[in-house]
Amino acid sequence: MTTDSHPVAPPAAHSLVGADGAFLLLRSVFTVAPIAFGVDKFAEILTHWERYLAPWINDLVPGDAHQAMLAVGVIEVVAGVVVAVAPRYGGPLVAVWLAGIIVDLVSTGRYYDIALRDAGLLSAALALTLLAWGRTAASASSRGAR
Repeated sequence: MTTDSHPVAPPAAHSLVGADGAFLLLRSVFTVAPIAFGVDKFAEILTHWERYLAPWINDLVPGDAHQAMLAVGVIEVVAGVVVAVAPRYGGPLVAVWLAGIIVDLVSTGRYYDIALRDAGLLSAALALTLLAWGRTAASASSRGAR
């Protein structure tokens, strides 16, 4: 059994390796994706969004399913902007939003595959949150050390 005797140099302070790279990737994805999906609620290029709205939710919201999806689109665009500007708040916002989408999808009795995908996205949004909180804490402790 051989071992590598060469020490591994830590990544450069401004590299995209490790937590910094993960943070940038997740922040980018959770900025672009909600904005893109939110805008598509108006354009309906990707899909007919109303079909994913559970009937019980449609009964609770004012207006019809199309109007509900337009409101969802606005919320998604706002969530993407919040992630871009303040990921420590945007990460939890997107996570809660995805949890609501999962409840909606599962309660339709269909779309379990999409709900499972969104559960993975929810985990990624929570990872973004933890990374953002860690960056905030590290920044605060480095300011306090001066």
